[in-house]
Amino acid sequence: MLAAGSSQRFGSDKRRAPLASGHSMLQAAMARALDAFGQLTLVLREGDDPAALGVPAGVQVLFNPHGERGMASSLVLGVQHLLQGDAEVLAVLLADMPCLQQSTLQAVIAASDPEHIVQPQFQGRGGHPVLFGRRFWPELLALEGDVGARSVVRASAEYVKVLTVVDPGVCLDIDEPSALATLAPSI
Repeated sequence: MLAAGSSQRFGSDKRRAPLASGHSMLQAAMARALDAFGQLTLVLREGDDPAALGVPAGVQVLFNPHGERGMASSLVLGVQHLLQGDAEVLAVLLADMPCLQQSTLQAVIAASDPEHIVQPQFQGRGGHPVLFGRRFWPELLALEGDVGARSVVRASAEYVKVLTVVDPGVCLDIDEPSALATLAPSI
């Protein structure tokens, strides 16, 4: 889960933004990911205090010393970490997407394998999480700047499994405080 951004458009640390449920945005996103995946690696800014952010025990935390270089630096750090293990698929999750439905997460997990990319789609729009089979990790390691992995998805289109879902949460990232008002009270 990528959580090392600067929240410039939000105007404050959106990871701490309180939701109606009483949890912060980051806590809600982590809880959904942990429920679905059972394990989570979280990329934070260098100097962040995981306890102050409400990171639960058992979540692996990586600190990005190059966060100012943009999203790609966090993604590369996460991929480098996972390469040390035997994982076959990685899910790119964003900390500002607390509305993902468990059924969506279970569906993308079920469709994933080491040779494909899985992306949920809602009303014709691609969303998150995107799951990358290990075959595509070298391309992820080559990313630079403030970009995600969209270029890898486009370049590997014949290996992309698109899952049409009824979950608007796959396209709902919270970039401005006004977006918090659109969230369901249960979030």
